[in-house]
Amino acid sequence: MIDRAPLRVAFTNIPRRLWVGGYNYQSNLFVALNRHCPGEILPVVFAGTNDDPEELAELGEIPGVEIVRSRAFDRRRTSLLAALTLGLDRPAVTEFQAKRIDLVFEAARFFGWRLPFPAVAWFPDFQHRGLPQLFSPAARWRRDIGFRAQIASGRSILLSSESALRDCREFYPNLRNEVSVVRFAAQPAAGLLTTDIDDVLAQYGLPSGYFYLPNQFWRHKNHQVVVDALDLARQRGLDVVVAVSGSPDDSRESGYFDDLMKQVKNRGLETNFRYLGMIPLDHVYALLRASIALINPSRFEGWSTTVEEAKSFGVPAILSDIDVHREQTGGTARYFGVDDPQALARHLGDVWQAAGSPAVRDLRPDLDARVASFAVDFARVIQNTMRSSRR
Repeated sequence: MIDRAPLRVAFTNIPRRLWVGGYNYQSNLFVALNRHCPGEILPVVFAGTNDDPEELAELGEIPGVEIVRSRAFDRRRTSLLAALTLGLDRPAVTEFQAKRIDLVFEAARFFGWRLPFPAVAWFPDFQHRGLPQLFSPAARWRRDIGFRAQIASGRSILLSSESALRDCREFYPNLRNEVSVVRFAAQPAAGLLTTDIDDVLAQYGLPSGYFYLPNQFWRHKNHQVVVDALDLARQRGLDVVVAVSGSPDDSRESGYFDDLMKQVKNRGLETNFRYLGMIPLDHVYALLRASIALINPSRFEGWSTTVEEAKSFGVPAILSDIDVHREQTGGTARYFGVDDPQALARHLGDVWQAAGSPAVRDLRPDLDARVASFAVDFARVIQNTMRSSRR
């Protein structure tokens, strides 16, 4: 029994168009906290004035979640500069004070070394260090300066995997902050699982048998290896279909999506590589549940949201052979090298030919325990950070 008011924790809204995984992470976290840690933490989501009202409404429907819209949280580049030079993102802090915030959760945003609240900084991954060639020098340094500023400010650090912990220790060897690993688990809201799957398949013109790839079109997500593998599979007489959804936008490389789709057209793979667009979340879950298998060819992940969602339904997975994918699936998936379309083509062919009658999967019975662990471990990090700040 909780005999005190819940801790009011500030979160910054993460628009789906910018980062689907980040939006889903926070959405699943809020649901998990409400279900498994009732009365302990009250998420207060601070959003910009231009953020999607429908997305905010979805978050606001989660019990216990408050939504605050303010110009202080409009996406702009000046906030990091102010936080670094002045030590404080004053407009944001003013909003935190007005809403009686107890602790700030920093996800891809630094509010300053003079922040008058305890804070937990979530480092989703260290892609800018592991794959620096995919960032402009300015983008790479901006991200690294943000991480280093959070470290220097004494933030508690939250990571999502042991793989990320190894990276953190390698890239920041002098780190003395409190560091915790909290593994994400995904339990979609029941309302997102009521959509008629046959209607969804018909809407997108998909056959009953297909693979699903729901990743944003960022170069490190490595759609290229899938296009190459589909070409090889077709040369072997296999008419494999991969349904692909996700945002085509990447501010770092604006022409990437168009160049990739030109390849698809020039190779005659339009019926094999089916780009569906940025689709509603209930359609994402419908397509995942009915797919033959999930594909995630990514070169770098902190803890893959799409893999976690596949685990939630027991959907088989064909994954790039990176450490975090092995950690996340315990060796139970099929793996291929990030630059090995031959291996991926073999996996696609084997799974395609062995697939039985189409099946729609439901949430696995072991999911509740994993989600409970996610919520309890996260709440423990928040409580420990609050206790440390009072010493």
